[in-house]
Amino acid sequence: MTLSSPLLLVVGLLITAALAWGVVVSARRRTAALAAAGVAVAGGRRTYLGAGLTVAGVGVLAVATAGPAAMVPVPRTAGTVVLAVDVSNSMGAEDVAPTRLAAAQRAARAFVAAQPDSVDIGVVAFERGALTTARPDADHAKALAAIDRLKITGGTSLATAITGSLSAITGKPVAVGRDGTAPDIGYWPSATIVMFSDGQNQGADVEQAAAVAQRAGVHIHTVGVGTTAGATVTVDGYRLQTSLEEETLTLIAQTTGGAYHPASDVARLDGIADTIDLRLTVSDEPLPLAGGLIGLALALLTAGAAFTVLRSGRVI
Repeated sequence: MTLSSPLLLVVGLLITAALAWGVVVSARRRTAALAAAGVAVAGGRRTYLGAGLTVAGVGVLAVATAGPAAMVPVPRTAGTVVLAVDVSNSMGAEDVAPTRLAAAQRAARAFVAAQPDSVDIGVVAFERGALTTARPDADHAKALAAIDRLKITGGTSLATAITGSLSAITGKPVAVGRDGTAPDIGYWPSATIVMFSDGQNQGADVEQAAAVAQRAGVHIHTVGVGTTAGATVTVDGYRLQTSLEEETLTLIAQTTGGAYHPASDVARLDGIADTIDLRLTVSDEPLPLAGGLIGLALALLTAGAAFTVLRSGRVI
């Protein structure tokens, strides 16, 4: 149990002790006076039951004023989510209207809106490199603003998207060496990466990066943005054919214990937030006890006053 105002408890208990001492002294004097007058005192301890209940009520009230709280385990949906959004040139394709990137932004915003305040959300924009545009934070407005700022540029590296997202989660740089080695980044079971991409990939080995996330306990859910039929995009004056590559996105999800979510149109993208399950965690949270103690104190005080009146016909 914790107390928000320990000093109030000390003061309250001193007052209670003084009151109890006063009751005892008063009772002894009254007994002595009656004995001196030749009057027998009947009732024994029951005579002082009313005063005892009153003192107990004051003592409980003293504890209540100190703001006691019990730490109880509370299950809740919690953790960290990093939205990794592909901003490479291929995301400018219009096989998902108005463009793949715009559709991914819309889905990402819907995902953020569906999450409780207990979830910290960050945003990583990736192409050949990865940039944390919003660190994981309970203020979801920061994530929404970062999503709105995303612009198309460069090529694509899904491996960099993974390591960049892990960097945002752990707060330190994460990189996979050419030989596949990676530093031990600890275990982060309450962290999730949601990757929005068309699966087009260049550069580093995706499997090695996914293995790093898997060892860290980080699930990656991948969202395929685009169609397998594909579309053309213009890059530096050249028209290039680009299509959704589901195989790589599925591999990433399966390696890390996540799931692949195909989404070939905006309507299906809007439902992604409902299909991604965050893990439940149990955390100790304070449960205020003052209200219950005040109720108990009032009950004791009322019982004490009633018993005193019934026994002696007076309140004190």
